[in-house]
Amino acid sequence: QKMPPSLPATINIREPRWDQSTFQGRAKHFFMVTDPRNLLLSGATLEEARRVVEDYRAGTVQPGLTEDQLWRAKYIYDSAFHPDTGEKMILVGRMSAQVPMNMTITGCMLTFYRTTPAVLFWQWVNQSFNAVVNYTNRSGDAPITPSQLGTAYVSATTGAVVTALGLKSLTKHLPALIGRYVPFAAVAAANCINIPLMRQRELKVGIPVTDENGNRLGESTAAAQKAIFQVVVSRIGMAAPAMAIPPVIMNMLEKRAFLKRYPYLNAPLQVGLVGLCLVFATPLCCALFPQKSSMPVSSLEPEVQDQVRKKDPWLETVYFNKGL
Repeated sequence: QKMPPSLPATINIREPRWDQSTFQGRAKHFFMVTDPRNLLLSGATLEEARRVVEDYRAGTVQPGLTEDQLWRAKYIYDSAFHPDTGEKMILVGRMSAQVPMNMTITGCMLTFYRTTPAVLFWQWVNQSFNAVVNYTNRSGDAPITPSQLGTAYVSATTGAVVTALGLKSLTKHLPALIGRYVPFAAVAAANCINIPLMRQRELKVGIPVTDENGNRLGESTAAAQKAIFQVVVSRIGMAAPAMAIPPVIMNMLEKRAFLKRYPYLNAPLQVGLVGLCLVFATPLCCALFPQKSSMPVSSLEPEVQDQVRKKDPWLETVYFNKGL
């Protein structure tokens, strides 16, 4: 029996498998990255994937390795290890945990929105989860101090709770359906506070900008601002379908006899509907902007422009990792 031909050592597995300049390519990539099944993989499977990827990057191709197996190992590796630091990420902070975690939290936020303690509790749970995700998926190798982490967490939780309770009191006399949208407004407000605060060091010091080949040219705060803006838009977009579609369906169902007879089905139904929306919204909204984002050199701060010009006078575009 003939051995399959050995895989060439020239496949660039530092980049995604699909063309990231197209929305379709980015969507395919993020459907793989956010696949919740990756959470069920054992430590041994993750270590094996790490070994395959690190060996291949070092130029060692394991005998009999196929291209599909290599890409599978790369996506398993990416799902569990930080792209810049290489450290294993906290389980609930991984992108593959987004759908199951958000589905549970959002479903409960939409179900238990009528009483103040419930609003307080679920907004707090949501912001605690967001803080873990933002910390785990921070861009670059930027260390976050415990005080920065604490400030971002407290500010976002306060912002979400104030927005939720403020809107809740305003919508008391409005139709029930409008009251159901209060959690979404609170989540959107919290994202606008949480992400910039969590990544404030990047706004002060900047994030690494590179040329097309990944050669580091300097740190830019203008790039950090653009990266953080794109992440905020993606996160709000991610929450929108899951928090906008189920309330309409639940509002109709609650008027029917079925839910009146079985009220305990309210929460599971809501969580299921949210999960259905998130399975698609999470990867599609991650794909709104390229992970390796770019901007013209002329949009950078003057001193960073000078740094870049010294290294490459003809360069027009720089690239940076926007984070997630």
